[in-house]
Amino acid sequence: MKSTEKHDEKKNSISKKIIYFLGSILLLTTLFGGYIFSDKYFASEPRTGKEEFGEKVVITLPNGKKVFTYENLIVKEDGKLLYKGERNTIDLSGGVVVYEDWKD
Repeated sequence: MKSTEKHDEKKNSISKKIIYFLGSILLLTTLFGGYIFSDKYFASEPRTGKEEFGEKVVITLPNGKKVFTYENLIVKEDGKLLYKGERNTIDLSGGVVVYEDWKD
């Protein structure tokens, strides 16, 4: 075997190792990124367990509009009737609360 053939064979071996190493790094990075993305994305999804919100109520406001909600989301603070949802609070003062079973 000539020395140029040995050199070419050694060069091919090194390039294969580099390709395997870079491929492994790329695969691990993709898997780790996918895990982080799915963890952040699915964290905002609602949980599978059902929460107990209490009885269903209908609140008729003074202007005639109706609000359909659950008993546990209605609170009285400082003489006001408030709806406290996950992201907002609505003033329902002056409304009439009726316990009524409405369809989901």
